[in-house]
Amino acid sequence: MHLLREGQFSVASTFLSEIAERKTPVQAGYEGFDREKQAEVLSLGEIQSEEIRNQFSTMYHILDELKERSNLLPAIQWAREHRDSLEARGSNLEFELCRLQFVWLFNGGKHQNASTSTGRQAALAYARQEFHAFVPRHLREIQQLIGAMAFFPNLEDSPYRSIFKNPSSWEDIALFFTREFCSLLGLSADSPLYIAATAGAIALPTLLKLQTIMKAKRTEWTTQNELPVIALYFHLKTSTSQN
Repeated sequence: MHLLREGQFSVASTFLSEIAERKTPVQAGYEGFDREKQAEVLSLGEIQSEEIRNQFSTMYHILDELKERSNLLPAIQWAREHRDSLEARGSNLEFELCRLQFVWLFNGGKHQNASTSTGRQAALAYARQEFHAFVPRHLREIQQLIGAMAFFPNLEDSPYRSIFKNPSSWEDIALFFTREFCSLLGLSADSPLYIAATAGAIALPTLLKLQTIMKAKRTEWTTQNELPVIALYFHLKTSTSQN
């Protein structure tokens, strides 16, 4: 799963293939396990892995278009296809993608050196075509985008500078898209392996400090290098029961 989430599809495929080759018909300790049932379970696991692979392959294709080519259209299309699910979660992903598309067109689109009037015309045409669907929820934001047309000669000093001159907007929308995509799959946007490693790194200094304190008090341990996790657990349990 970790390899699939990271986009390492060929490595994940090789890993699964080698696991399948090493599996024996009946594993030790499972003599009573039905062989047909075992084959069914393994087949189901392969199907689920393939489905997950296809999902993450789609996600990384969209992210590649977004990051490397400044192409928001695949992400917008995906958001439209999943509009009901996203709206049920209260997500505004589709609007944020369309808003950035408007800003991108306003700033010249693919032709960044094009005249300002050309960019404004393209952005205005896009707004007329797409923004009507967002009026009930995002009228104020749409009014800000259209109102910025009056400040185009000097956007740097206008109230809309943060919208049209935001250097982190593409990175932010990529993270937003990744989070929403994973959420619809019932997954965290961050890899579980990354979360576990981060949580462990954060907790380790506290545990080491507690170990040092306990050693100074000459507390006995079952093993010499054992971290005081058990002692901490019972301390927390005792405090909880007393409260």
